[in-house]
Amino acid sequence: MHRKESERGKPEWNRERILQYLSGKTDFEKAVLMATLEIPRGKVSTYKRIAEKIGRPRACRAVGNALHKNPLAPIIPCHRVVRSDGLLAGDEECVEMRRRRLLEEGIPVEGNRVKLSKEILF
Repeated sequence: MHRKESERGKPEWNRERILQYLSGKTDFEKAVLMATLEIPRGKVSTYKRIAEKIGRPRACRAVGNALHKNPLAPIIPCHRVVRSDGLLAGDEECVEMRRRRLLEEGIPVEGNRVKLSKEILF
């Protein structure tokens, strides 16, 4: 398979290549990960919004479990998915990494909570 490479010599990740890489995941996990891929830099979404987007509005916890198994972080930006109250979920090390990435993207974070607003919600 021919791979397109970026200027830095690293392979580029396009939608088709990502789907190939996720071939061992369940349909649900793929749907969650591909919905998360759509969240642009500088925006966040919630587990509930992702669940609604994929047509499984009551599957918030399952969305979190699928994101926990994300094999392509940060290409699939699971750090941009937060609880509905803005809290960053996960263990201390994971939360700190997510907090740092969100701050680098210009997302307002106070402590371990994103200041959710219409402007940043996707």
